Amino acid sequence: MLAVALAEACRGLKEGGIPIGAAIFNQTGKLIGAGHNRRVQQGDPSVHGETDAFRNAGRQKSYRKLIMVTTLAPCWYCSGLVRQFGFGTVVVGESRNFQGGIDWLRSLGVQVIDLDSQECVSLLADYIRACPTVWNEDIGEE
Repeated sequence: MLAVALAEACRGLKEGGIPIGAAIFNQTGKLIGAGHNRRVQQGDPSVHGETDAFRNAGRQKSYRKLIMVTTLAPCWYCSGLVRQFGFGTVVVGESRNFQGGIDWLRSLGVQVIDLDSQECVSLLADYIRACPTVWNEDIGEE
């Protein structure tokens, strides 16, 4: 599942954006929707990887049994999406570059699985070094 999110992150980087990807799967591993951070490409601050995957998944009767997979720990905005729609599981590629709201999600009973993927860590760390201003804008830092 992480491979799908990672491919989305790489796609975003090739488009000139921030390399964060996400995908949503059902319990049997069927892909429901995938997406990547398009803030730079679309000039829209709300298009994070998780929100793009969520939009591409379309309406669902319930999200509780769906799995959100993301290359990076979800920010507070995306953690709110996970909470609002009741996702039961979030698989995180890495949380070294950014912790986001994973502790909060865990405190709410969301199963958060942090894979600590070196590939995810390196991809984003390289981007942060190359584009610190864009990265800081993405996470709301000055």
